[in-house]
Amino acid sequence: MDQLTDQKDKKKNKDDVYKKLLVKSDEAKTIRKIVAIICLTIVLIIAGGILAAYLYIQSALKPVDPKSTKTKAVEIPIGSTVSTIGTILEDDGMIKNKLIFKYYVKLNNETGFQAGTYKLSPSMDLKQIITQLKTGTVLKEAKVKFTIPEGLQLSQITTIIAKHSGIDKKEIDKKLDDPKYIKKLIKKYPSLISKKVLEKDVLHPLEGYLFPATYSFYESKPTLDQMINKMLIKTNSVIEKYRDQIQKSKFDLYDILTMASLIEEEATEKADRHKISSVFYNRIKVNMPLQTDPTVLYSLGKHKKRVTYEDLKVDSPYNTYKIQGLPPSPIASAGEMSIEAAINPAKTEYLYFLAASKTGTIYYSKTLAEHNELKEKYITSSKK
Repeated sequence: MDQLTDQKDKKKNKDDVYKKLLVKSDEAKTIRKIVAIICLTIVLIIAGGILAAYLYIQSALKPVDPKSTKTKAVEIPIGSTVSTIGTILEDDGMIKNKLIFKYYVKLNNETGFQAGTYKLSPSMDLKQIITQLKTGTVLKEAKVKFTIPEGLQLSQITTIIAKHSGIDKKEIDKKLDDPKYIKKLIKKYPSLISKKVLEKDVLHPLEGYLFPATYSFYESKPTLDQMINKMLIKTNSVIEKYRDQIQKSKFDLYDILTMASLIEEEATEKADRHKISSVFYNRIKVNMPLQTDPTVLYSLGKHKKRVTYEDLKVDSPYNTYKIQGLPPSPIASAGEMSIEAAINPAKTEYLYFLAASKTGTIYYSKTLAEHNELKEKYITSSKK
C-alpha cells in the first residue's frame, strides 16, 4: 500500500514538474515575442526617424516656394559668419532651415561670401542662393537709410529710427520696453540677449544691443521688427568674432556689453580704450566704486557737459558713485573697439584716469595723490 502511494506521489510530482516546464516554456516564448516586437518597433522608429530626417534635409535644400515670382533685398553685413548669414536668410524667408544651410556650406566647402545687399527669391534653391551671394549683383539704392553713431543711448537711437521710418517715436519706445516683445527677442536670439534685461532695475531692456552702424532698407516702409532685427543681427555678427574669448573670461556677454558702454562713453578720440578698460576692471578687483560720470547722467536722464557734486547724489542703481561694480545694464551702444577693449583690457595697475580739459588727452594714475596732481594740472588750472 505504501509502495503504491509512493508511486502515485512520484507520478504526481513528475506531472507537476512537467506542467511547470510547460508554463515556463510558454512564458519564455511570450517574452521572446515581446522582445522581438520591441526590437522591431525600435528599428522601425529609428528607420522612420532617419527617413524623416533625410526627407526633411532634402526638402530644406529645395526652394521655399518654387513658384514664387517675388524678389526681396537681403543684406549681408560685413564680417558675417556662415551662422549669421543662415539666420538672415531664414528670417527673410529665403531658406527653410539655417542649420541645414550651415552644414551644406561646410560640407561643400563653400567660401567667398561677399557683404552687400542682394536680390533673392524664395524660388531659389541653396546652390543658387550661395552662388548669388558670391557673384550676384548688389543693389545700390536704399529706400530707407540711417546711421547710428557710436555711444548713443536707446532714446537717441529711437529718435533716429522715428525720423527716417515715419514711425512715431512713442510707439517705438513703448514696444522696445514691452516685456512681451523682449521675451520674443530673447527666444529668437538666446545667445545674444540676456534674460537679465528683464530685471527690475534695468531701465531699457535693449540698451546697448542696437549696434552703431549704417542700415539700409529696400522696402519703402520697413517695419519696426525688420529694423530692430537687422540691428540685432549686426550686433550678433560682431559678437561672433569674440564669442570664444568671452566664454573664457570671468564676465558674461551682458557684462561685457555693459563694460563696453562705459568705455565708449568715457573714451575720446585720443583715448586708449584698453587702458580705460583696465582701470574699471582694476577698481572692480579691489572693490572700489567705478565712479564714472556717464552713469550719473544716465541716472538723471540728461545730457550735460559737466557733472556737478549735486548730480553725484542722485539715488539710482546706475549711479556708480553709490553702487559697487557694474550698473544694471549698458548705458549706450558701444562700437567694436570698445567691445574688444572690454574683452581684452590692458595689464596695468592704474586706478584713475582723467581727460585734459583743453586737449582731451587721457592721463592715468595709480594713486589718488597722483590723480589729484594731474587734475590740478590739466583740469583745475585750465579753468583759471
